[in-house]
Amino acid sequence: MSFLWDKGGPLDARVLQYTAGEDYTLDERLIGYDIRASIAHAEMLQEQGLLSAEDLNAIRTGLLALGEEHARGEWRIELADEDGQTALEKRLTQRIGPAGGRVHLGRSRNDQVLTALRLYMRDAIGALHHGALHVAQTLDQLAERESGTQLPGYTHMQQAMPSSVALWAGGFASEIRDDADALKQVGRRIEKSPLGSAAGYGTPGLPLNREATRTKLGFTSTHVPVTAVQLSRGKAEAQLLFEVALLMQDLGRFAADVLLFYTQEFGFVELSDAFTTGSSIMPQKRNPDVFELIRGRSATAHACLSEVLGICAKLPSGYQRDLQLLKVPLFRSIDLALLTLGILPSAIEAMRFRPDRIRLDPSIHAAEQANELVVKEGIPFREAYRRVGAALGGNSAESTAAKKADKS
Repeated sequence: MSFLWDKGGPLDARVLQYTAGEDYTLDERLIGYDIRASIAHAEMLQEQGLLSAEDLNAIRTGLLALGEEHARGEWRIELADEDGQTALEKRLTQRIGPAGGRVHLGRSRNDQVLTALRLYMRDAIGALHHGALHVAQTLDQLAERESGTQLPGYTHMQQAMPSSVALWAGGFASEIRDDADALKQVGRRIEKSPLGSAAGYGTPGLPLNREATRTKLGFTSTHVPVTAVQLSRGKAEAQLLFEVALLMQDLGRFAADVLLFYTQEFGFVELSDAFTTGSSIMPQKRNPDVFELIRGRSATAHACLSEVLGICAKLPSGYQRDLQLLKVPLFRSIDLALLTLGILPSAIEAMRFRPDRIRLDPSIHAAEQANELVVKEGIPFREAYRRVGAALGGNSAESTAAKKADKS
């Protein structure tokens, strides 16, 4: 078993198992991005006179073939590879010979994996943005479909003021669009090219052109100085996971409302059998599991954010192996969010409200009545508030005092 860093000494097998952990399996999703970045790097080396045109052609052809084979499932990263970067270089060298070992000139696995991660996060943000907008659009359609359906608006879990399905769904649609817009802002940190920073201190003695690889990969800027690159690790990840946590929190609050409305005591809404499950013991039950798990998974998003922040909180400058651990919470949170955004539109489309079950307490118009008194009679709002409260027989101290005053 050999490694890119191998100098001939034996390695305890437990060390590989512990240090590689699950990282090599997580790198599976980065292979395509790593290939793209490696080709850009090789093209830059050739332009700088550091790689022959013949070697470049062999590297490009070999990497593209490896990418296609990986996509077809013909090979996978193994524990013996340690990580995706090593897996690619080993297989490339086996395929094209010594030219495969030339692609790593002027590069470390540190800037290599970070480049792949930033390219991946760019695509993930696009998918999350699209998914959030789809949910918001589906909520708009629900509002239009149920435009005539009234709902009580709640504060402190009590009926407070009149609302409607359109207002309720529209509020969530607006906030989810805001979440989608905020996801795009993460690009400020992601769109900095780390290639050429190597292990965090550049590549002394090599005439690299970092601007060339930046342009080829479509990054907005080059990350400078090189010492800033490793200091930035975890910041874009945390910012992305923060926005994902807020998005999942909004989806969780929406699900919490649906679950309340679906109870037999409320009965405001019907859920399709296609989006509910059954009980193993109670024949009559249909369980709103989808919405319960959406509500619960907001906690997972919060936990992933906390994990990323905790990993980076007290690291010294420069690269540290701890940074490898960022992938687990990053990928988990993104995957859960995309899974949730993928199922929610269809679940919303299948929802139907039951106006016959929705009852608004007559006192729900109290604030409106107080406002009307102010407009009609020109009295202070607080006086109007007391008069309406007294007329409704409210239980507040002010209403009780008004009753006593009337009796006296």
